[in-house]
Amino acid sequence: MGRGSNTQAKRRREAERERKKREKQERARQRRAEGGGGIEIASVEDIQTAAVNATVEGVLADGTILSGEDQSAASGPPCRLFVGGLSWETTAGDLRKTFADIGEVVDAVIVMDRDTGDSRGFGFVTMVDRKVATKAMRELGGFELNGRSLRVDMATDR
Repeated sequence: MGRGSNTQAKRRREAERERKKREKQERARQRRAEGGGGIEIASVEDIQTAAVNATVEGVLADGTILSGEDQSAASGPPCRLFVGGLSWETTAGDLRKTFADIGEVVDAVIVMDRDTGDSRGFGFVTMVDRKVATKAMRELGGFELNGRSLRVDMATDR
């Protein structure tokens, strides 16, 4: 007799599970029927159109994307650029003059070897603000100066 009551209890538990499962599925169906909760899902065409029409001036360290309309976010403190791929003959004056064509240059330095006093082939240029620095990176990256192609990146602290 004990076996029969266990089987009935087991059947009741299974029936309860099935009932809860059906209720859960019904709630999910109702949510789908009501809509996505006011969240509009963009189509692939919408995303591609937005990407083509977007103008990205740069990306800040915190991931913020600067567009052409972000004038106030783009300006600020001076911004330092790393300039690599310099020829041995390039001087700080050459570097300053090249970057001055893009915008106001605060400082231009060529890094020299301690022992020999020769150029190490890279330097740093400080531009007046991040917007001008971003423009310089875009326009002078790959630019040829004294027979060598420049590599221009945001400088990072060591």
